[in-house]
Amino acid sequence: MSQQLDTDKFINDLERVAQVRAKISGCLSRMADTINQAELAGESSSGKLSLERDIEDITIASKNLKEGVFRLLVLGDMKRGKSTFLNALIGENLLPSDVNPCTAVLTVLRYGAEKTVTIHFNDGKNPQKLDFQSFKYKYTIDPAEAKKLEQEKKQAFPDVDYAVVEYPLPLLEKGIEIVDSPGLNDTEARNELSLGYVNNCHAILFVMRASQPCTLGERRYLENYIKGRGLSVFFLINAWDQVRESLIDPDDEEELQASENRLRQVFKANLAEYCTVDGQDIYEERVFEVSSIQALRKRLKNPQANLEGTGFTEFMGSLNTFLTRERAIAELRQVRTLGRQACKHTQEAISRRIPLLDQDVNELKKRLDSVEPEFNKLTGIRDQFQKEIINTRDTQARKISESFRGYVLNLGNTFETDFLRYQPELNVLDFLSSGKREAFNEALQKAFEQYIADKAAAWTLTAEKDINGAFQELSRSAAQYGASYSQVTDQISEKLTGQPVKVNTHSNPEDDKSPGWAKWAMGLLSLSRGNLAGVALAGAGFDWKNILLNYFTVIGVGGILTAVTGIFLGPIGFALLGLGVGFLQADQARKELVKTAKTELVKYLPQIAHEQSQTVYDAVKECFDSYEKEVSLRINDDIISRKSELDNLVKQKETREINRESELQRLKTLQEDVIVEIQQIETAYSDLLAYYS
Repeated sequence: MSQQLDTDKFINDLERVAQVRAKISGCLSRMADTINQAELAGESSSGKLSLERDIEDITIASKNLKEGVFRLLVLGDMKRGKSTFLNALIGENLLPSDVNPCTAVLTVLRYGAEKTVTIHFNDGKNPQKLDFQSFKYKYTIDPAEAKKLEQEKKQAFPDVDYAVVEYPLPLLEKGIEIVDSPGLNDTEARNELSLGYVNNCHAILFVMRASQPCTLGERRYLENYIKGRGLSVFFLINAWDQVRESLIDPDDEEELQASENRLRQVFKANLAEYCTVDGQDIYEERVFEVSSIQALRKRLKNPQANLEGTGFTEFMGSLNTFLTRERAIAELRQVRTLGRQACKHTQEAISRRIPLLDQDVNELKKRLDSVEPEFNKLTGIRDQFQKEIINTRDTQARKISESFRGYVLNLGNTFETDFLRYQPELNVLDFLSSGKREAFNEALQKAFEQYIADKAAAWTLTAEKDINGAFQELSRSAAQYGASYSQVTDQISEKLTGQPVKVNTHSNPEDDKSPGWAKWAMGLLSLSRGNLAGVALAGAGFDWKNILLNYFTVIGVGGILTAVTGIFLGPIGFALLGLGVGFLQADQARKELVKTAKTELVKYLPQIAHEQSQTVYDAVKECFDSYEKEVSLRINDDIISRKSELDNLVKQKETREINRESELQRLKTLQEDVIVEIQQIETAYSDLLAYYS
């Protein structure tokens, strides 16, 4: 199949998903408007049905769905050809590919009707808009200048946070947004910046180079920031065409095949563990040999050129399947659940209202009084679940902060072994030379930056697993509390209306009788802004990982590293000076460096553990506090709305005569209109499923 057909299919599939998104977004918006208008009309008839929470939820979902994009994060070490790859992917020479990654700014590439660039600053200045050529000119520097700045430990653009590039490209117009990150081996601070985007992207495109298979820096990053975090990663082995060019005889096909096979074995040995999902090997769907420069040259000459043989055919096909079939379906499934929930709540409220229209005020008040014990049971369920969340919070915060404390205090036990891989390449004797001392100190500091950052990252992974497990337990509890809650609300309905509640026989967990707050707490739907795409996070409908990230970034380079390097490097330097020239001989000198470093580190570990463990405690506490706050708010909203729904009817009957026939017609129309919208959502979702089946 030609690349032209594959590119067209990718664009067409993205367009199809965009159309379904827009259609369902419109249905949700109309549903919200219909219910809201009915609530306003209820003020002059039998009273509101108290559906404010549903109106708010589907309005947010509609907005998120309309604005939603598939966000791709491009990662890679320096000189891997990330910009060339991106230019080939989008089909234009858009991003400057000759910029030294040490000074490149993080760039967000999204659709815009005009070619514009907006620079966002980190010093409080207002964003600055530039034309495209000005951006390339102003934020592109000569590699020699970049090297000089690196040696002087200066940034080319210290006041720039990130840049947003808007461009009228079909791929971007159909809902793709690309985040182009700085090089991985730039600085630990930049690594943290890239890490901040990891949890907010649908997929990571990790660009490597065939001529430099799996460097230490790449393996380090994959081990510490990718492994075990449930991320979707596509590996692009760039410049595969250069394998032939590296041969003594480029025309020797046998030698070429042998060389390529050796490379494939190396990459597979290093990447296979990152290409499994639920125990299934998906290596062939995640690792691709590409030639970005060849693809770019062809597409610049002809945007519809056949790019077969460049690796882009296979890669774009796999990316298409992942985004439009897997992630889009998961996203829309959640939205469908939300729409069904709003429809169900509306129907239930109507079914409760109609039997009460004929009751006089005194009878209504009597029935309201009769269900007061049931409402007390609802608040009891709320209090029980709230107490369980708080107990879980306190247990996890204490457990994880103690885990961190123990982890830090034990760093000294393995330091001599662990630090070997980080030792600076400079000769230790350089420290005794005043002319080379600064370079030695910088190399040593970078080594400690990497060591501490990696240790912090390794620990955060264990913390995330513990928190994830705790939320899964709370999810199961939410299901149980939700079932008890539904039994009580059924009792309330039966007492008020005198009619038995119909039993829902659906086995699908999306369609069970769990109240809306329980579905949220169980992770069956998520309303996190900008994160409506994909599966709900770890059994909870909110983004607790970003709460952790905000705190743990402080713990990482910003916290432990500042403490370590500030009180640590100076003493090591003085200790080395005291050892004497005769003692500083090659291997012995390196051993003394590590021993001295360990001695100094151990002195300060208790202080670091004490200070930073409080930050860990606060981070974990904040995760569960946010969860508890939202759960309690949603339960309270449900209880209040049920009471208000009845109070509204009593107040209306006390002040006016209700026209039963017109009210029946109004409520019937509301129900029919809402059902029409949910049926359209069901049809759109089913059609998309059928298209991909």
